[in-house]
Amino acid sequence: MKPFLQAIDERVLVCDGAMGTMLYAKGVFINRCFDALNLTQPDTVSDVHREYVRAGADVLETNTFGANRVKLRAFGLADRLHDINVEGARLARAAAGEKAYVAGALGPLGIRIEPWGKTGIDEAQAHFREQAQALVDGGVDLFVLETFRDLNELGAAISAVRAVCGLPIVAQMTIEEDGNSLDGTPPEQFGPELARRGADIIGVNCSIGPAPMLETVERIAAATRARISAQPNAGKPRDIEGRNIYLASPEYIASYARRFIAQGVRLVGGCCGTTPEHIRQIKVAVKALAPSAARAAVVAVENPPGSGPTSSSAREQPAIPRSEKSALGRALAEERFATLVSLLPPKGHFCAETVERAHLLKDRGVDVVSIPEGPRGARMSALALAVLVQQKAGIETVLQYSCRDRNLLGMQSDLLGAHEMGIRNLLLVTGDARSVGDYPDATVVFDVDSIGLTNVVARLNRGLDIGGQSIGRPTAFHIGVMVNPGAENPEAERRRFAYKVEAGAEFAITKPVFDAAGVERFLRSIESFRIPIVIGLWPFDSVLHAEFMANEVPGVQVPGAILDRMRRAGQNDAAAAEGIAIAREVGQSLRGLVQGVHVATPSMNIDAALEVLDAVRS
Repeated sequence: MKPFLQAIDERVLVCDGAMGTMLYAKGVFINRCFDALNLTQPDTVSDVHREYVRAGADVLETNTFGANRVKLRAFGLADRLHDINVEGARLARAAAGEKAYVAGALGPLGIRIEPWGKTGIDEAQAHFREQAQALVDGGVDLFVLETFRDLNELGAAISAVRAVCGLPIVAQMTIEEDGNSLDGTPPEQFGPELARRGADIIGVNCSIGPAPMLETVERIAAATRARISAQPNAGKPRDIEGRNIYLASPEYIASYARRFIAQGVRLVGGCCGTTPEHIRQIKVAVKALAPSAARAAVVAVENPPGSGPTSSSAREQPAIPRSEKSALGRALAEERFATLVSLLPPKGHFCAETVERAHLLKDRGVDVVSIPEGPRGARMSALALAVLVQQKAGIETVLQYSCRDRNLLGMQSDLLGAHEMGIRNLLLVTGDARSVGDYPDATVVFDVDSIGLTNVVARLNRGLDIGGQSIGRPTAFHIGVMVNPGAENPEAERRRFAYKVEAGAEFAITKPVFDAAGVERFLRSIESFRIPIVIGLWPFDSVLHAEFMANEVPGVQVPGAILDRMRRAGQNDAAAAEGIAIAREVGQSLRGLVQGVHVATPSMNIDAALEVLDAVRS
């Protein structure tokens, strides 16, 4: 057979269709690891490959879409990575013979990488490189990197393959119906960028059917002269008696294959829901086209690997100075000591009592009210309460905003709305992964962590969304993060804090501290990447509460001497008074080392909070 790139420049090639759809139709349960079938049910996988060859596919993708270490680990199969990928390539090769090329299929890792997640680009590249090497060992002819939502991750995969071999690379993003990637990057940006990063063929696959994909292909074709690929789903799935059924017919898909080719597509196939019959009809359509009907691909790409950013990227705007963002920002910029008190969102929708407490705090000279996300349950949202407190009590707030149970695009929308409603100070946290609140069986979802979210907000402050597109005027968020001087692994905490600062954090609030000497040591250790630190103080209201904090709250260090003091104080009012005294002493001892104090109490006792504040700020 001719070299793959030579063949695709001479004629349009047809890729195969869905592997998962066919395996499911053959009785494989959807909760199984489909990639592992290369070892456990090789005949089933081979049958699918042979059906696509008989249908006329020129390219077979290996059954290895999720065969990277991260995804295989979830099935306890990470140690079989090499075997699964090698055997996947061999099965496809045996079915292809001399009739089809074998493409090593690589999909996303299933985790967020920097700047949105805590996995570094170098780590992601290592995972992709490991899988790519195994596929090369198995004898693939090219690679198909498909169904990526994150341009950075796809770029890491391209780099990894290039580090292993010089085989051709097909790089495909997955998109929404508006043509943008699932993270909002438009084809005018990701198309040229993929070519610049070294992909031989760029394109789109999955998520949508052929009609909206055609519009995206047209936009890619207008933005780059690279070879293009298209692999749509068989329309959108319909729920029919509990099963997801794709209803786009083979003839319908084939009619769009002709339109794809007219726009310059050189590799056309199918994704979810497509079958050998879909591929057979696409092959018929391709054969029926005269060679002159398809626009010839131009081999050279506009931006060779290693060139600068593409012209389609929006330009960053200067960030607004901290002192102009908020009163808290101005206080920290002018090195004035800031005072914050926490108010928990109420249960239900009635917040008059909470707003009245905020009024009182303002009258007593508190600078800012912080609004944490409360335990899950029937509580008002922190965002809603923050807006209401600012509007009705006239005091500035710090909104604690968590990554928990939110996806990246949803968080971006929330924050843009919060900015328009007047929220400026943010405390960005990853969120609690434990079962808490009134619904212990409720699940949690984390799309990114606090470092990734800090990157998101820093981009908004420069006028860009997560897809690199302009949002118009930049936001003016004052970005705060959490830091824990009492972390069980201090080195890991310092490293994460440094990443947060690098991502754009402007101030930090500590978790509750009870060991002043330990805080001093921690502050010295972060001196090289120091930003204003606001210490968290939490006056105990009982011995029981002190023992709970010491033994059951991860990351909180309560010295034995402090516990002894609480036990000697006894119960009721004496214990509460001792808890206030301890918080005052810790705050006073650290007063000259930090830029502010944040007081929270277990029962939202603002009198106790004010007693602590009065002593620390005097």
